[in-house]
Amino acid sequence: MPAGSDTTEEAVSGASPDGPVPPAGTGPTGDRTDTPDAGPGAPAGGPAPDGGNGAGGSADGAGSGGAAAHPPRRPGRARRLAALARREAVRTVLAVVSGLALALAFPPYDLWPLSLVAVAALSLLTRGRTVRQGAWTGFVLGLPFFVILLKWLHVVGWDAVIGLSVAEALFMMLLGAALAGTSRLPCRPLWTACLWVAQEWARDRLPFGGFPWGRLAFANTGSPFTPLAALGGAPLVTFAVALAGALLAGCAATLWGLRGAGSVRRAVPAIEAFGLAAAVTVAGLAVPVPTEADDSVDIAVVQGNVQQPGMDFLGRPMKILDNHATATEKLAADVRAGRVKKPDLVIWPENSSDLDPFKYPQAYDRIDEAVKAIGVPVLVGALVDHPAKKGYVFNEGIVWDPKSGPGASYTKQHPVPFGEYVPFREQLSKIITRFQRVPRDFAPGDHTGVLNVGPAKLGDVICFEVAYDEIVHDTVGAGARALVVQTNNATYGRTGQPEQQLAMSKLRAVEHGRAVVTAATSGISAVVAPDGEVTHQIPEFTQGVVSARIPLRDETTPADRVGAAPEWALAIVGLLSCAAATVIGRRGRTKDK
Repeated sequence: MPAGSDTTEEAVSGASPDGPVPPAGTGPTGDRTDTPDAGPGAPAGGPAPDGGNGAGGSADGAGSGGAAAHPPRRPGRARRLAALARREAVRTVLAVVSGLALALAFPPYDLWPLSLVAVAALSLLTRGRTVRQGAWTGFVLGLPFFVILLKWLHVVGWDAVIGLSVAEALFMMLLGAALAGTSRLPCRPLWTACLWVAQEWARDRLPFGGFPWGRLAFANTGSPFTPLAALGGAPLVTFAVALAGALLAGCAATLWGLRGAGSVRRAVPAIEAFGLAAAVTVAGLAVPVPTEADDSVDIAVVQGNVQQPGMDFLGRPMKILDNHATATEKLAADVRAGRVKKPDLVIWPENSSDLDPFKYPQAYDRIDEAVKAIGVPVLVGALVDHPAKKGYVFNEGIVWDPKSGPGASYTKQHPVPFGEYVPFREQLSKIITRFQRVPRDFAPGDHTGVLNVGPAKLGDVICFEVAYDEIVHDTVGAGARALVVQTNNATYGRTGQPEQQLAMSKLRAVEHGRAVVTAATSGISAVVAPDGEVTHQIPEFTQGVVSARIPLRDETTPADRVGAAPEWALAIVGLLSCAAATVIGRRGRTKDK
């Protein structure tokens, strides 16, 4: 449920095989780098960091004898920053370009090989650098990446795009620092891949429950890496992509070191690294993705459409509800006429009822009419007022039976901060008046979304919850035989956000071996087979119904059985590599002294 999608009561009443490390004074791009003790950007053997002329030199040119009487004058802050900017300009530009390339790996562009290029670039740009330099490189790569990836938030405001992008880029800053710190360890590609997983682990959880957008796995939902999701979920896909990219970086660094004086024997490490990168890339193709069904069910997905995209997509009260009810009644007429087969169940999207049907009789009656017309259970999305806490609502999927009416329901467990609820509302609303457009806070649910909808046991996942590993994993673990993603992307229509969310559904299908049905108010509604193939789809901002037979499966995948264990293990290994680099670095400095 996106920001601005609530309906107020007032409205109703009116994301070593790699070759030898280059010498400490030479980076992979051929320019000089400093040692860890030299300070940011101070070239070894060059001018003294204080701006003097080296040992015995004088800042005012008085000669060697004047150095003791007249200490060198430290340049002003502006001059030091300008010198630093000149030294880091090339790397900064390369990092920005790499961030843009990483964004193009994601939907709606889907140039997944660029995810390998971006990982390799960050590995090279932080190679042999200080921690501070690595942090800067990671940040300037992450910022443009997230700005392009999250530009769909511009419908809320470009300040929201920039603010969230800066927050997410801080995690990339930590990644860059960690990559720089571990770049002198052996087996660098392994630590690099583990650190990418650790960065995503943190970003998926912090702050306010995290924001998983931009994971490498979500750029690879139609690549040779995708089947790996069935073994270890999204974290294993991220690990494999990062490992392949880091191996390519090692290959490039080795070849760069051989320029002008290379031999076949000295090029062997580069060949090995490239071969390993290729092997990791195609390894997923050897992973079986079972699709055999124990049973099947006929479904119909209703996309009722909205009046307009953007923050004000709701239009007049009851409009969206009437759109979905009317489309369902047309389906019922086609069934009676024999033009289409009668489904076993019907799925409406999130917020398909823009009014609380338990509070407004007109909404209840309109839903009931449509459900009785089709004559099968309908999974309805609605906002329901909290029974005890005034000003709070539940975002629910409700099973509506044609005979008994509303029954079992699922409440969204992970409301979106600043979109569906406002942390520190009283304080922040005084500063950012836009938060007044979220007039009520969404209360989280406390159980998984396994619901019996007619003959099918479905796992309901609402909107952004599809991005969170644990919610989907727990839903399948509770017995869901197929997954339903009820979503409302009308706020972000034609911005690329619906394509990004559909890609997550494709990954979840492979990860859990389940068909995934995405039902959206305005698109993209789709049916995804257990192997990740999109078999049916309704375009954005089109009223329509898609009918399909989906498999119901009970078999679980290895990813279901291991859960979050691979992610935790890989993240811990990444953090331990940072600790090892710190200890080794301190011992080296002590020995030098």
